[in-house]
Amino acid sequence: MKTPFRLDDHPRRPQPLASPPDGYFDQLPMRVMQRVQPAPATGRRPVPEWLAALSAPLRTALAASVVLGGFAASFLLNQPGPLPATSSAAGTLATVPRTELVEYLLASEQRVTLSDLAELPTTEQALPEAYLRASPAEVQDLLDIQPTEDLYL
Repeated sequence: MKTPFRLDDHPRRPQPLASPPDGYFDQLPMRVMQRVQPAPATGRRPVPEWLAALSAPLRTALAASVVLGGFAASFLLNQPGPLPATSSAAGTLATVPRTELVEYLLASEQRVTLSDLAELPTTEQALPEAYLRASPAEVQDLLDIQPTEDLYL
């Protein structure tokens, strides 16, 4: 068990504290600089001479342009290249004859369901003109034929 700590049991420093000697704060920076040892001079400078000869604003501009150039180069090099016209899935699938597609789908053990076909992306095909010329009456007749549930009404 710890012994209880009482502040009154410990003696205080004499009041007031002693003042620093005269001129102490005036001499302090020089005394600190005398104690600091300069780095040992080696035969090689850390900065090339041509870079050290440039002014500070010019070095800053040079550094900024190097960073910006590196960013632009990495951005341009990571861009995907142009794709051939038939490299898309719809383009390659369009080149396969329909009879081979039907044979492949019938021969496979897995059956294609309507949900599988619904997940496929639609291809951009031009619709025949017969589908585009529908009168409002024909559209209404086709909509009336569709089964509806009372749940959605």
